[in-house]
Amino acid sequence: MTICVIPARSNSKRIKNKNIINFFGKPLIYYSIKAAKKSNLFKRIIVSTDSEKIANIAVKFGAEVPFLRSKKLSNDFVTTTDVIRDCVKNISSEKVPYHFCIYPTSIFIKKKDLRAAFKKIKKTKNDLLISVSEFNSSPHRALKLVKNERIDFISHKYANSRSQDLPVLFHDAGSFYIYKTDSLLKRKKKLPKRTTFFNINRLDFLDINDQVDIELAKIQFQYLKKIKKNK
Repeated sequence: MTICVIPARSNSKRIKNKNIINFFGKPLIYYSIKAAKKSNLFKRIIVSTDSEKIANIAVKFGAEVPFLRSKKLSNDFVTTTDVIRDCVKNISSEKVPYHFCIYPTSIFIKKKDLRAAFKKIKKTKNDLLISVSEFNSSPHRALKLVKNERIDFISHKYANSRSQDLPVLFHDAGSFYIYKTDSLLKRKKKLPKRTTFFNINRLDFLDINDQVDIELAKIQFQYLKKIKKNK
């Protein structure tokens, strides 16, 4: 058993109260709490927030809020690692081997992925696991603005390569992380050398940052619900 931390500050800029907006009758954060509970991995599910309103909602759906996060750790420049480290110290969980971070917008997260990812980091003995997904279109063929409204390849190395011949690249899925606690508390760098990944299906995540993402999430949610019903 380990500990799950869900970071949910109040002052999101692009979508007001993003973490608790109504999404098919439930606040957005409900879905992350629900997935964490269903995974049966966690002895504690902690929501780290600076908001009493978010705290009350989180507790209602089965999470704990043993402290309110300081304003100093609730601005746009604070890293997720800082927030998890702060939570570990606040709840005195330094001796718990691993801590999960699940984002409050991870509405498509699956319990089987959480379990498989946890199994992987323990087996590989890495210090950090990041949920990732492959790029839909390879950045190796990315274009940049040169000048005078002209564009060019960022690199000409792969300019004439077929898509299927390009090296596979991943991006952070913005869904969940798993930290090895002793490494988390000691390290200074953002990404330790011993970092591994868990590749998530494209339909099982959506990084929600603006209103367009919310509308896409609604479509994706209904589509997945339809698939599940027809199985």
